[in-house]
Amino acid sequence: MILYHGEVLDNDKQEELLDALKKDVYAPILRGESLATERVIAACDRLATKILRGEFDTLIDPFLSHFEVDEGRFQDMVRLFLREGLEYKCAIELRDDAKIIDGKVLRKRYPLGVLLHIAAGNLDVLPAYSVIEGLLAGNINILKLPTGDSGLSVRLLDELIRIEPALKEYVYVFDVPSAETDSLKKLAELADGVVVWGGDEAVKAARNMVDPNTKIIAWGHKLSFAYAQPDAGDEELKKLAREICRTNQLLCSSCQGIFVDTNSPQVQLEFARRFFEILKEADREARPVDYGMKAAGAIRLYHERLNQHKTGRQIFKEGGVSVLVCEDEELTLSYLYRNVWIKRLPFGCIGELKKYKQYLQTAAVLTGDRKMFEIIGMALAAIGVVRITSAENMSRSICGEAHDGTYALREYSRIVELEIVLNSCKNL
Repeated sequence: MILYHGEVLDNDKQEELLDALKKDVYAPILRGESLATERVIAACDRLATKILRGEFDTLIDPFLSHFEVDEGRFQDMVRLFLREGLEYKCAIELRDDAKIIDGKVLRKRYPLGVLLHIAAGNLDVLPAYSVIEGLLAGNINILKLPTGDSGLSVRLLDELIRIEPALKEYVYVFDVPSAETDSLKKLAELADGVVVWGGDEAVKAARNMVDPNTKIIAWGHKLSFAYAQPDAGDEELKKLAREICRTNQLLCSSCQGIFVDTNSPQVQLEFARRFFEILKEADREARPVDYGMKAAGAIRLYHERLNQHKTGRQIFKEGGVSVLVCEDEELTLSYLYRNVWIKRLPFGCIGELKKYKQYLQTAAVLTGDRKMFEIIGMALAAIGVVRITSAENMSRSICGEAHDGTYALREYSRIVELEIVLNSCKNL
């Protein structure tokens, strides 16, 4: 499915439109036009309001079901695109940089120009979200849809353009398979910046595809975890277990496992037993995991059991959930879908996680002592963790928060310094 100049078209027009894109995509720039942030905010506010009213339920409900997204959490995400949320986001990320330097130079923020968004397929609404951020910064946006995209992003962006027709020259969507490298290079050659959502291989492929001078903005796969003192209270552990069940550990901010502040294997084992019972209870109260995913997890755990004599790992498993007691201190992806690892990591060894700095994202701290929360939080921040939360807030979304430690709208902008005649600067 293609979206071009506000029209949804079939994929058989792709080659024809790719050839026309070079002329069309630069048209607003060559005319000296700019996209007012206010127009984008107003359109997003209207679209978000329609979604909250239920006007897109038939389109969105299958998405919520397929990705097992909690409806309440989805509505919280949608509310971020209401006027209040977007104005707050822009106030933080797009502060007015226009100022006079030495009485003769105007410094001002401009969009990068043209952004190519290479979206990941782990969340169906992510491609549209990425484009909206590009629009807020004033850019022209080309979106390459992920493989297997359901069409939700195209429908949402199409509706956004219907609400605000001025956006039609700022949004282009193509369903180009990743294997079609020649077509992708055509898109990349037009871009001032390439926004990549995905893991190391996706980022590497993008770097190999673009000119060395083209800016790469990578939102790579991240890993998140909890850090707990052995005497962390049951209530905190219950909150973490509910968070694990709510997200099924599929988000970059989801807890993959728990590092316990101890040197003792016995303390680690007792903690694991306690958390396993809590996780089973949370699982019973939560929405059931898809049968296929549960079966895949059972196979992986069976393989784990077969290799237990080599790894020395102990496994607690029942009803599709598990806790894996490990001897190493590595930050790794879990088996997902309510399968958690637990490892020993004394406070003095937190620095060992520094080697994962490019993958670190969220860490929940589980301790009843507020001072200790702050001490651990500062230690985690020092090694590269960019979000430090309590147990229940690992995957929360709030207005104005950063992406992986940086502000997206600033990444999608550039600062221009222009020597001026002071009397004419008011016209710029």
